[in-house]
Amino acid sequence: MKKTNKFYSILAILAIALAGLAFMPAPKKITVKGSDTMVILAQKWAEVYMKSHQDAVIQVTGGGSGTGISALINGATDICNSSRPMKQSEMDKLKERYASFGIEIPCAKDGITVYLNETNPVKELSLKQLSNIFSGKTKNWKEVGGPDQEIKLYGRENSSGTYVFFKDNVVKTDYAASCQTLPGTAAVVNAVAKDKYGIGYGGAAYATGVKQCPVKKDDKSTAYVATAETVKSGQYPITRYLYMYLRNRPTGEMKAYIDWILGPDGQKLVTEIGYFPVK
Repeated sequence: MKKTNKFYSILAILAIALAGLAFMPAPKKITVKGSDTMVILAQKWAEVYMKSHQDAVIQVTGGGSGTGISALINGATDICNSSRPMKQSEMDKLKERYASFGIEIPCAKDGITVYLNETNPVKELSLKQLSNIFSGKTKNWKEVGGPDQEIKLYGRENSSGTYVFFKDNVVKTDYAASCQTLPGTAAVVNAVAKDKYGIGYGGAAYATGVKQCPVKKDDKSTAYVATAETVKSGQYPITRYLYMYLRNRPTGEMKAYIDWILGPDGQKLVTEIGYFPVK
C-alpha cells in the first residue's frame, strides 16, 4: 500500500511539473526579412546572438528590401532589413495600419562596389562613366580605356534596395534594356567572375573572385575603393547606410537584440562580414 501511495505521489509531482511547463511562455521568435545585401550579416548576427542567449529564436530570410518592407507593412515580419531608406508612400501605409511611421535604425554602412572581371584592364571609373555604362550610352569598353569589346551589364531586380540606390544615385535615369537582372548579389558577382567583359554592382562584402573597380566623383577627383577609411571619410562616392525598420519602438527581447547589434559585439561582426560599423 505504501509503495502504491509513493507511486501515485511521484505521478502527482510529475503532473504538476508538466503542467507548470505547459504554462511557461514559449520563447518569442523574432522574424527578420528583407535586403539580400544584408542577409549574410543578419544571419551572422542571429547565429552569434542565439549562442549566447539560449532562449532567443531569430529567423532570417532575404528576398530584397522591397519584399521586406512589404512584409513589415503586412505584419509578416518583425524586422525589415533594407539597403535603402523607406519611401514616404511606404511609411504612409505603416501609419495607416499601425498609427506609426515606423522606426528607422541605421545598423551598418556599405560602399556599393563596382565589380569587374579580374582580367579587365580598366583602372578606374567616374560616376558619370558608370551612369553612361549602365544607362546604355557607353556600350564598348574601349570608350573607358578597356578592350574593343561590348560591355555586358549585370544588376539586381527592381525589388532590390541596391537596384534603387544605384539607380537614384549613380545611373540617375533608366537602366539599359540590355542589363541582365539577377536575383541576388552573389549571382551578380558570379556572372561577372565568369564574363571577361562583364560589370556589376553590389555590397562590398560580396566582392570575392572579382576586381573591385576604384570609383571617383568626377574627372578631377581621386578614385577609391570602398574601405573602412574611405567610407568613413566620405571619399568613396557610393556610400550608404544599411537599415533595420520596425513598426513600433522595440521592447523586451527585440530591444535587447537590437541593442546588442548596435553595441560592440554586433558592430564587430559588421566589420568581419565586410561592411562598415555605424560608429
